[in-house]
Amino acid sequence: MTLNVGILLALLCALTTNLGFLYKHRGAVAAPAVNWRHPLRSGIALFQSKWFAIGMGVSFGAWLLHVGAMALAPLSLVQAVVSGGLVLLAVLAERVFGFKVGGRQWIGVGCVGAGLALLAITVPAASGAHSSYSLAGMIAFEAGLLLAGTILVLFPTLGVPHEHHGVLLGTAAGILFGVSDVAVKALTGGIGHAGLIGFISPWALTAVIASLISFFACARGLQKGDAVPVITTTSAAANLTAIAGGIVVFGDPMPNSVIGIVAQSVAFLLVIFAAALTPAPLRAANQAA
Repeated sequence: MTLNVGILLALLCALTTNLGFLYKHRGAVAAPAVNWRHPLRSGIALFQSKWFAIGMGVSFGAWLLHVGAMALAPLSLVQAVVSGGLVLLAVLAERVFGFKVGGRQWIGVGCVGAGLALLAITVPAASGAHSSYSLAGMIAFEAGLLLAGTILVLFPTLGVPHEHHGVLLGTAAGILFGVSDVAVKALTGGIGHAGLIGFISPWALTAVIASLISFFACARGLQKGDAVPVITTTSAAANLTAIAGGIVVFGDPMPNSVIGIVAQSVAFLLVIFAAALTPAPLRAANQAA
């Protein structure tokens, strides 16, 4: 029952995350350009845009759902479910925000549905929501990806073509969101054992730093690129980073039988394939703030 509640929270997180992204895009394009040299001024300007502020409120609700899901289910499973939000993104973009969605994107709906069904029936019953980890592995994983995400934030100033800036910033934001998710997963274990004192941890600082950089990278990426490609790369990078963290850092198990391993591998491939298939409502019908 606990695992099922975690999966339900992850599904709700997938919906609200992408709804928040789309609102933030509408607000970001109406706000002044993010200036890395003046983060406080840029942050205030973003929140003065009504739609961006609404998007942040929705995103905060999604984050609470995400934390709840991570406290109840293995990180890799939570992120696999959340990755289904890339299909929800296509539905929301067309029905609510006026994007045109092609036939191949709707095929992704079936792929994600099949993938999530396979994940639900193949997850080991004893996996639980454990958050134990190797300190050396945690440090290496978090430090490496924090560095990689920061470098990607700098890429637009290092000669990368202008048309790729939005996607690169979205990828950087996604990696850093994943770094924050892994850190928060570690914190859920500390809080479970030590109460609120569990917040006194280097992983709390890691989550804050990664979240702050990803906030500005995501906002600037939404300003410089088209909504759905940027949101897709952000979500995909965050999901893959956190899934890798669940397996590599926290040792999330795979099924014991060969059939189970094959089925779960196919499930992850279906979700990833759907993510690759569903990036492209081509343009917004209305970008008004």
